Amino acid sequence: MSNDGPASDDPIRVAVAGAAGRMGTAVCEAVEAASDMVLSGRADPALGVTLAEVLAGADVLVDFTQPDCAVDNAREATAQGVHVVIGTTGFDAAELSGLTGANIIAAPNFAIGAVLMMKFAQQAAELLPKAEIIELHHDKKLDSPSGTAARTAEMIAEVTGGEVPVHSVRLPGLVAHQEVIFGGVGETLTIRHDALDRSSFMPGVVLAIRRVGNLKTSPVIGLEQIL
Repeated sequence: MSNDGPASDDPIRVAVAGAAGRMGTAVCEAVEAASDMVLSGRADPALGVTLAEVLAGADVLVDFTQPDCAVDNAREATAQGVHVVIGTTGFDAAELSGLTGANIIAAPNFAIGAVLMMKFAQQAAELLPKAEIIELHHDKKLDSPSGTAARTAEMIAEVTGGEVPVHSVRLPGLVAHQEVIFGGVGETLTIRHDALDRSSFMPGVVLAIRRVGNLKTSPVIGLEQIL
């Protein structure tokens, strides 16, 4: 893509959209803790800072905003040659197709364990095709089902050809949890992942920031594509 990012000796300049939110705050802290990155801007209506104000000084935009503005944010960023890492869920990832000028990575979940859970579930479906998904999140999560649950159901359906029921729970005290329950003759198998703290997502976010500038194709959907 057109923007190859900073020179190898320069830190990656990272702007965060949704910087005042729970995930946005965690991303800002993770970027500031990374020796090869610098936090160049925080965009959020709660901070009185617009996206346009932070893009000029950025190599990569990390978006943890809302489903109705994530694609527009990506469009604005790529038009300025700024790569984009999207953690926002609840929108159709197909809308990212055709955006050029810079690279995009979008993932329904940045926790390494969650990526493994989805992969293991797809493998299990080859022998135990009957499955249902229960996803549990905090009561402030906007989309239902979660992006992780929707992607897991898609991955299982790729193997079984059938629909996978998804049950959503929204309660205070939860962070992000999902279990995939398989049923067979006289047995069940449960594959579960629990994100106990938002810090669990940060290694994946940081990895995506480091990799997004060197993608051979864009957009890339799913953290598993760059692991």
